[in-house]
Amino acid sequence: MTQSHRSISEILEPEVETCGFLHVHDDTVAKVRGMLPGDETLTRLADLFKVFGDGTRIRILYVLFEEEVCVCDIANLLGMTQSAVSHQLRVLKQARLIKSRRVGKTVFYSLADSHVSTLLSNGMEHISED
Repeated sequence: MTQSHRSISEILEPEVETCGFLHVHDDTVAKVRGMLPGDETLTRLADLFKVFGDGTRIRILYVLFEEEVCVCDIANLLGMTQSAVSHQLRVLKQARLIKSRRVGKTVFYSLADSHVSTLLSNGMEHISED
């Protein structure tokens, strides 16, 4: 069938493989159902990944992946205003992805823990695969 004769849903939606017949594997479904986290937990996980869905926040996280820095350093590195950086840092801190420490009047930011480093490393590895 030529593209001009295909339905809109065929054009817009990629083909997804499905079972050729309907047969639910009850033992598999029961096993997986027992292992699934609750809806609230899955929603929190989805919200976490939404934070990672912003390019500016990813750039900031990668700066912090390399070094503990202050707002001025991040703004300089990324060509942003300090106000814009501060706004994104608030979002990242609320998501518990970064932490801060004060030295005199300067606040330094770093990744919250090794889990954040691992997420960034695994994400980069995933997109770099052939």
